[in-house]
Amino acid sequence: MTENKETRVAVMGIIVEDTDSTEALNAILHEYGSYIIGRMGVPYREKNINIVSIALDAPQDTISAMSGRIGKLSGISVKTAYSNVKGNG
Repeated sequence: MTENKETRVAVMGIIVEDTDSTEALNAILHEYGSYIIGRMGVPYREKNINIVSIALDAPQDTISAMSGRIGKLSGISVKTAYSNVKGNG
């Protein structure tokens, strides 16, 4: 986090239905890696999907940009929940 902007703590829920998009998803997550607090991926083999949760501490616009980019990937759904916890990056 190079800027000194107000940050928000959030969790991003990602459902991967098309594994062909996994490489692009991982590239985006790597790009925003400095904002990621933790990441958990769970394969749900019975439904042939993957569930990924990402905990973030980042400026609001950064979280929105990341979510928007992920949401544009084919076969991937994303939703973000924000806490009321704020801080300075």
